[in-house]
Amino acid sequence: MRDYPDAIMMFAAGFGTRMKHLTQTQPKPMVPVAGRPLIDHALDLARGISPARIVANLHYLPDQLDAHLRAQGVKTVIETPEILDTGGGLRNALPLLGAGPVFTMNSDALWAGPNPLAMLQAAWDPARMEALLMTVPLENTLGHGGTGDFTRAPDGRLQRGPGQVYGGIQIIKTDLLADIEAEKFSLNLLWDMMLQRETLFGLPYTGRWCDVGHPGGIPLAESLLAGADV
Repeated sequence: MRDYPDAIMMFAAGFGTRMKHLTQTQPKPMVPVAGRPLIDHALDLARGISPARIVANLHYLPDQLDAHLRAQGVKTVIETPEILDTGGGLRNALPLLGAGPVFTMNSDALWAGPNPLAMLQAAWDPARMEALLMTVPLENTLGHGGTGDFTRAPDGRLQRGPGQVYGGIQIIKTDLLADIEAEKFSLNLLWDMMLQRETLFGLPYTGRWCDVGHPGGIPLAESLLAGADV
């Protein structure tokens, strides 16, 4: 089993309910931002680290997204009849991802600054970590209304609490997936197990991050990509 990730799991199965009318006839990853489908901005980051393979899970209105991704060399797995959530979706895709740690990546955020995947890759320490999350200090976020998901200790270990927002990108070992009986479950279950084992770590992002999971995030993201001071 490899110790370092060479595969990326892109979560693209969700219903996009926060996008309201924009996802009535298209899946959220196909919503245009700055003239391109939202997922293409995520693919730019993915290609920036030259992974061995990129896999995406699909469920809601999958046909157009499936065609779009396959044309770009992305392997896809359609979840049917039910959507499996992030944990179930990751486990379902393991035959395509291979054994060992993987990157997971949400497709509904925009990043302005260093490639977060490359940052995680450089900081990954498989001897200490079962997951390394890219977190974003609240002052570096756009379009996000919460107070944060985690607090971060000086040694990088995470605990639940305000201050650092999970940006939707991580490296995670997949061994613990075998211990969960449910078919549909969130990766939060794995994180809770890792919190108990003190193996959940975070790396603060040094650039800007925008939540594009809702319509109001689109103009903010486009301004950020244009280099505007937002």
